[in-house]
Amino acid sequence: MKTKRQYLLNALLMTAVALLMRTVTVSFNVYVSNRVGAEAMGLLSLVSSVYGFAVTLATSGIHLATVRTVAERLERSGGAENKRCLRACLSFAACFGTLATVLLFILARPIGEGLLRDVRTVRALRMLSLTLLPIALTSVLNGYFTAVRRAWKNALAQVTEQGVKITFTAYLLVIVAPKTVEGSMLAILMGGAVAESLSLVFNVILYLFDKRHFRHLEDEKIRAYSEKKINVAAIAMPVAISAYMRSGLLSIEHILIPRGLSAYGAGNSAALAAYGSLHSMALPVVLYPAAILSSFAALLIPEMTEQQSANNQVEIRYIAGRVYQMTLLFSIGVGGTMLFLSGELGKVLYDSQEVAHFIRTLAPLIPIMYLDTATDAMLKGLGQQVYSMNVNIIDALVSVICVAILVPHMGINGYLVTIYITEILNAALSVTRLLRVTGFRPRLLFLVVRPLLSVIGATSISRLLFTFFDMGLNATGAGLVLHISVTAILYFTLLYLTGGFGKKDAAWLLNSFLPMKKQQTIKKESC
Repeated sequence: MKTKRQYLLNALLMTAVALLMRTVTVSFNVYVSNRVGAEAMGLLSLVSSVYGFAVTLATSGIHLATVRTVAERLERSGGAENKRCLRACLSFAACFGTLATVLLFILARPIGEGLLRDVRTVRALRMLSLTLLPIALTSVLNGYFTAVRRAWKNALAQVTEQGVKITFTAYLLVIVAPKTVEGSMLAILMGGAVAESLSLVFNVILYLFDKRHFRHLEDEKIRAYSEKKINVAAIAMPVAISAYMRSGLLSIEHILIPRGLSAYGAGNSAALAAYGSLHSMALPVVLYPAAILSSFAALLIPEMTEQQSANNQVEIRYIAGRVYQMTLLFSIGVGGTMLFLSGELGKVLYDSQEVAHFIRTLAPLIPIMYLDTATDAMLKGLGQQVYSMNVNIIDALVSVICVAILVPHMGINGYLVTIYITEILNAALSVTRLLRVTGFRPRLLFLVVRPLLSVIGATSISRLLFTFFDMGLNATGAGLVLHISVTAILYFTLLYLTGGFGKKDAAWLLNSFLPMKKQQTIKKESC
């Protein structure tokens, strides 16, 4: 029970910070988009497609390898091998981080001129190459803090990194004020590069303080486990190889999109603008609430790993059931609200009907996207990371094929169709695997139908209330926040009334956070 409570407290901390950071990030993204324009955001997304593959090569599965390695050894040795585990993981990360840095710097011009067909991307790629080694090393330290349940250190590092990035980027955009699309893009990227470097330094400092927690361990315990080999590559490389393939396919996909839009009839600037509106403006809004889910999902990996090591199948099924219940309650509510308020979101955030259309189109897909995120985390915690990556490779391959066929004939709508096909395929394969591995059997009426009816009722009632009282506030940020808040309150009220979230669920949440003595008292009183 102590482990559950520690997990949930860590998850709450990570959720609060992630939500704060996502709020700041989306707000800053809105500011940047409105300042530099959709074309610059499209060019930034194009560069990011190549950079994403470089980051995949630099990290090469090391974050998951660190979490699983440290969590497994922590269970056996109580922390005696933490230092050895971290040293092995850092060596692995340094090797691949350096390799990725050298390759991207050398190949920046051939990639920019030949592959991306835009000379403006060359300097950007060279600048980004310098961030790859810090990212790889930071990934190890983040994985370590997750494994030892020190979530607040990851949270503190994220806040610091984001603060530096926003401050430095804003300084460059406002004070330096680049006049060209390329200059604006470089200013944005430079802010991120400085933040990544400082984040590594800050994480190292946090680790130096953290390792004091394990100094009390006896030398005999350390010697007892020191002979066992730490094979980081055995965990990281299967994930890394699959990640290379998936990331490479994703890079091809995002390179093909502007080309397909141009073939459809849009000019280069118009194609980049449409791509930027969808990928850099609408998608961040759709994925914004996922900050809450992502924090819980990241902490599910060591939790599932420990339960599997203890061969506790009952607890694994229990966790899977609770995760699915909370994920669907949350995501169905989010999807319904975004579908309902898509016009207002596009207007208030970007003053763009095109962005509103993209949000409206993607909103029904939100429950599937969020459920896939939670499922993927649980599968990784259960040692199914190779299967998950194979599914992601199939997803990426299907996506490339669909983009190549649909976008030149349907334009940006072809890409939207592609997103639907691949997200549904990925989720179906992942959920099927998790059900087979855990033996968990979901109740669809309880998990899907009740939340769906509740969100339909909540959005309809809130619309009637705002219309009846003539509250024409949705064109303002305050009005939009009020409308979302009213819808959320109505949604949870209807969930309670329909039994989608009842007293037992509330008691589970309450008992998870109470001290042990109070939990025992509640159990006695309920008996």
